Amino acid sequence: MSATTAAIGTELLKARRSRLPWVTVSAFTIAAAFGGLVMFILQDLRRARSLGLLGTKAALTGGTADWPAYFALLAQTVAVGGALLFGLIVVWLFGREFSQGTVKDLLALPTARTTIVGAKFAVAAVWSLLLACYLFALGLLAGAVIGLPGWSPAIALHGLAELLVTTVLTVVLVTPFALAASTGRGYLAGVAAMIAAVFSAQVVTLLGYGRYFPWSVPALYTRLAGPGGDPPGALGFTLVSLVGVAGIAATTAWWRQADHDR
Repeated sequence: MSATTAAIGTELLKARRSRLPWVTVSAFTIAAAFGGLVMFILQDLRRARSLGLLGTKAALTGGTADWPAYFALLAQTVAVGGALLFGLIVVWLFGREFSQGTVKDLLALPTARTTIVGAKFAVAAVWSLLLACYLFALGLLAGAVIGLPGWSPAIALHGLAELLVTTVLTVVLVTPFALAASTGRGYLAGVAAMIAAVFSAQVVTLLGYGRYFPWSVPALYTRLAGPGGDPPGALGFTLVSLVGVAGIAATTAWWRQADHDR
């Protein structure tokens, strides 16, 4: 067994023995159910009012109840909620070693520090992509149950592609939170960086400069700002890529060179 395979297996074992996978699955289950509820409300507002549902809240999605609108809503959910959930995964993977006092034992192993960091990022990426696929599968089930119109294989494939692209963009953007959790030697700094990025993305987008701020790009890509919003463009995607490269490189450099004396 190679060192990389062993490191990935170790990270997977830690995740399997924790409650976080169930927390993230539960969160995406709620997200899919909420999206289905919104579509159910929009199908017939009069029926929704008679059932005591808040149909006026569902108008935020654009007022249509069909498969393209539902797939767009799922992608928008990942663009916003994914920054928190995927960020939480990354912060947990890196911060737990310091919070639980296992970092010295980890670094005493005959495994390169870069391999350990790479394994953590790989597990975070696969974990996040599986959650996105799970959300899409639940979306298919919910949409079929409530009888959404406008189905076609092409529309479903387009919805899946948009969801996966949004997931990749979001996962790339949470890599700097690993550096924050590492330098802060625990969860607090990583969570603080995550909240700051998500809050700043909302503010910058409202000011109309979202295409210049990497953490606003996933939301702009999913047209969360509405049809009149500016698309991220090549510049936005380039900035996202640079953030991802910088986050991975800086985290790897810190783990390779920092003096872990606690």
